[in-house]
Amino acid sequence: MERVSLDDIDSRMGPADVNRPVSRALGAEDVAINYYELAPGESFAFGYHAHENQEEIFYVQSGTVTFETESGDVAVAAGEAVRFAPGEFQRGVNEGETRVRALAVGAPQTTGETTIRRECPDCGERTTTAIELTDDRDALVTICQDCGAETGRFT
Repeated sequence: MERVSLDDIDSRMGPADVNRPVSRALGAEDVAINYYELAPGESFAFGYHAHENQEEIFYVQSGTVTFETESGDVAVAAGEAVRFAPGEFQRGVNEGETRVRALAVGAPQTTGETTIRRECPDCGERTTTAIELTDDRDALVTICQDCGAETGRFT
């Protein structure tokens, strides 16, 4: 058995104010579990994305998350959960005025290919994006795969 307090897990750099990799702290091998806190305007993900091999379940503990999906926007409130199948595009954003607390569970732990799409200011449309660590290692940036423009910066 492994046990951990969320407060003892360091938060990772990214689009969410708090992103704690619970599965890593527990030594889990077959499932990914992340604890998130989203300030207003923040997202779980770097962009609209899909995981080739991983299904994801989000359980919202407090606040409301609006998920952009292929079928339109879906609001998921505290006490509710939502599931995305492998290959299904989505992006969850805190569009409210209060902080969101949520758990994300993904299985299997390895996602396979992850496709991320973001608005590229140079291309004028949503394009496929890669994530890179800056040279000074103080931020993650998303880069348009069509033109090489930076589409986002996350600390």
